[in-house]
Amino acid sequence: MQAWHVHENGEPSEVMRLEAAETPVPGEGQVLLRVRAANINFPDVLMCRGQYQVRPPLPFTPGVEICGETEDGRRVIANPALPYGGFAEYAVADAAALLPAPEALDDAQAAALHIGYQTGWFGLHRRAHLEAGETLLVHAAAGGVGSAAVQLGKAAGATVIGVVGGADKAAVARELGCDVVVDRRTEDVVAAVKQATGGRGADVIYDPVGGDAYAQSAKLVAFEGRIVVVGFASGSIPSPALNHALVKNYSIVGLHWGLYNTKNPKLVQHCHEQLTELAARGVVKPLVSERVPLAGAAAAVQRVGDGLTTGRVTVLPALSEGAAV
Repeated sequence: MQAWHVHENGEPSEVMRLEAAETPVPGEGQVLLRVRAANINFPDVLMCRGQYQVRPPLPFTPGVEICGETEDGRRVIANPALPYGGFAEYAVADAAALLPAPEALDDAQAAALHIGYQTGWFGLHRRAHLEAGETLLVHAAAGGVGSAAVQLGKAAGATVIGVVGGADKAAVARELGCDVVVDRRTEDVVAAVKQATGGRGADVIYDPVGGDAYAQSAKLVAFEGRIVVVGFASGSIPSPALNHALVKNYSIVGLHWGLYNTKNPKLVQHCHEQLTELAARGVVKPLVSERVPLAGAAAAVQRVGDGLTTGRVTVLPALSEGAAV
């Protein structure tokens, strides 16, 4: 089979190599999956760089989220068990963690439903307790993580403000359903959001960016608001002023979705059932902006790392010529 390998840490376009490899052999409690679609996540970029909290042994195959097919023909969503990630023709995954792929979504959409949407659901509902009628601000609203939060926020009955970088991404955010879109490249984010909310700010702020975005969040969070810290795509990890949280009376909550897989896996299953229902109703539908063949994976991972993409970019091994075991 063909698989991308990372032999040393660095930028994805420089360290990912497409090579012939043996089909992985599942360990105890694992299953072999034919990769139908592999979604690109920012953790794939960080793992290539050696900057993620999980550091698989070199060499490894990136790709932490797939729609795959079991040997008995079931279509499933899975997080591959590293070092045999999803940017390959075959991967392995823990049998107990497989989730049925929603019938309402194609392979690329199903592959993109898992991490980003689970993160959004847990962040908005489990951690921030978003309520209908509240205002939700989403940083990087046109990105993979942000676009999921936008759709889930609208499904929950919130007014959604999307912050984006650039006119193209602003158009995408509007199509996703944002009630207000703020282009940080041409507008003062703080002033624009305060104007849109009558000076009150946002009840819930969903921040996968960190850095300057978090500084804006602290200025924009409403009384008894909640800032959900999801990640640091900017590369800058802020140091919150806790006295500010005290004086302004807001909460800073962290979300590491992966912990639920070990701490409370039943909640992950429950969340998937909720997402499957929303997908069946057409309320949520992952925005897949690019579908690339296996040979294009390294360049696509680099584009995600450089912040040049909207929605989700998905690798489809079946598009590649000569795909075989």
